[in-house]
Amino acid sequence: MSQPDWRKVLSSDEQDRLSAAGFGKRIGLGVRPAVVVIDVQQYMLGPPRGSAHWYPSACGPAAVSAIEALSKFLPACRIRQIPIFYTRFELRRDGTDAGVYALKRGMPDTEGWCLEGSEGAKIIRDVAPAPRDIVLVKKKPSAFHGTPLLGHLLDRRIDTLLVAGGSTSNCVRATVVDAASYNFRTVVVEDCVFDRFERSHLTALFDMDRQYADVRDSCDTLHELDNRASGAAQ
Repeated sequence: MSQPDWRKVLSSDEQDRLSAAGFGKRIGLGVRPAVVVIDVQQYMLGPPRGSAHWYPSACGPAAVSAIEALSKFLPACRIRQIPIFYTRFELRRDGTDAGVYALKRGMPDTEGWCLEGSEGAKIIRDVAPAPRDIVLVKKKPSAFHGTPLLGHLLDRRIDTLLVAGGSTSNCVRATVVDAASYNFRTVVVEDCVFDRFERSHLTALFDMDRQYADVRDSCDTLHELDNRASGAAQ
């Protein structure tokens, strides 16, 4: 497999320092994986056909590509009976649950953002949850903050998280850092994450792979899952 694009952010000197310091070793998968899909909502993708609303947080073509990959990855995980958890970032229309985030981001007054009951807050149809999937509403970047996600994972004895969604440098990264802090083996599914800024996307992938997770694409991840399942059955 060719080197991921995020390697391009490194100079040759930085590559040498990375290797010499011992960063970026492979963690590998455990025996009980789960998928965590971060904020694959319409406001992250852009307006659906026919919408007249303003979508100030849309990630554009990067999101389109990742959603296409995710629409194939999730059914493959369901076939393998891997639990899937979704998060939805949704704020009250009056902003009273936004906290300091509203000071930094503001509260766009549009149905194309993540306001309660808005068009933008809906999960994208192409990657909609199946009946057995669990959807959690969150108010902060990390999927763990203020949600019952950790309890669900412990109840199922999950040891590995496969993280997808957006954005790479914000809510995905925050979730991955917390996952590593809770000692979950973590995989960032590279072709299933996206960001509105390429430089942020590449740097976040580098940082996560260096310190917190394995960054690998969906085909490679599914192949490794199958290899482990085959080995366990023998």
